[in-house]
Amino acid sequence: MAISKNSPSTRERLIDSARYLFWERGFAGTSMAELLAHAEVNSGSFYHFFDSKEALLRAVLEQYIELLRPMVVDPAFASTPKPLERIFAILAGYRQRILATDSKYGCPLGRLALEIDPENAPAHTLIARNFEGWIEAIRECILEMKPSLPSGTDTNALATFVLVTMEGGVMLSRSYRSVEPFDRAVAQLRAHFRLLLTASKKKRAR
Repeated sequence: MAISKNSPSTRERLIDSARYLFWERGFAGTSMAELLAHAEVNSGSFYHFFDSKEALLRAVLEQYIELLRPMVVDPAFASTPKPLERIFAILAGYRQRILATDSKYGCPLGRLALEIDPENAPAHTLIARNFEGWIEAIRECILEMKPSLPSGTDTNALATFVLVTMEGGVMLSRSYRSVEPFDRAVAQLRAHFRLLLTASKKKRAR
């Protein structure tokens, strides 16, 4: 039977399967047999593209870097022209994923960051690059808001705080099997931004 030109390649199937299974079961919890079965690939084909499961993990993490903008950031930015609401649109996307998975799986990068051995420096470097890309997207929004924020606001620290809020909220929601902890964290984050904007406005009015 002829293979469609639009069919994913063997390498793409392996990466797609790994991305899904590492999110669902974790890196250690996913066996090579499960990976091969899910991707419908034999071991010979696997080792043609990757010399180890760790090499496949790195390919997954590199793909996350590539997909951050088109899959996460751009849709959120397209939903509103307001920089603050763009931040919360990104967070709303994570809320939808929590609900879609019945609060079971959480953030795939957060899960891998906690699970991967500290000695696996290449993987952690790629995870950090993913987080840096996420922080930079939030920082873009904060920089647009900077004239309305208190002078001296550390935009990188504030963007990092948004990431920490998201990751912590997702982790708690996974443990509690409820989106409620995430919602509470996001509501508190919005209150924090409101306080910053109000304080700056009052100072300018003096």
